[in-house]
Amino acid sequence: MNIMLFHSTYGLRPAVRAAADRLRAAGHEVWTPDLFDGRTVETVEEGRDLRDEIGKDELLKRAILAAAPHSERGLVYAGFSLGAAIAQTLALGDAKARGLLLLHGTSDISEGVTVDELPVQLHVAEPDPFEPDDWLSAWYLQMGRTGADVEVYRYAGAGHLYTDPDLPDYDEEAAEATWRVALGFLDSL
Repeated sequence: MNIMLFHSTYGLRPAVRAAADRLRAAGHEVWTPDLFDGRTVETVEEGRDLRDEIGKDELLKRAILAAAPHSERGLVYAGFSLGAAIAQTLALGDAKARGLLLLHGTSDISEGVTVDELPVQLHVAEPDPFEPDDWLSAWYLQMGRTGADVEVYRYAGAGHLYTDPDLPDYDEEAAEATWRVALGFLDSL
């Protein structure tokens, strides 16, 4: 598979590069665009400030420009938290998208968006302060209405960005379970 992997609000950190390497070792081609132009942050609050400084429209533009040269191949869009939200937006707008792998995040879904059985897999903590239960229930129903084929995996007790070993949220057991399931998902596409 050809995978476009977007970083979280922390920026293009070592954990994102390690995830890309894990995917490459499984036989996938992976791109990790740096939407923050080399900047990384240490806290969620700093990440939100940086996101707001750059602007959501500019981040989406950068993501589209990064994906455009590869989209004819049929991409799987993937991302961590903020990057998952960006990946979701791109996948729902790309008729050639092969799949959507969301790690720690989702996004609003525009009315009238339809896809043809797009395979979608979401991995989130339970509970997750950024992805509360009511939101996830509504998101799941809306994704189903688009025509997506959605699977949701919840990890009890894990922190929001539980796959990043350099953050306090890290949960090794949940992270490894996520990667086992996600790699199986990618192999099925």
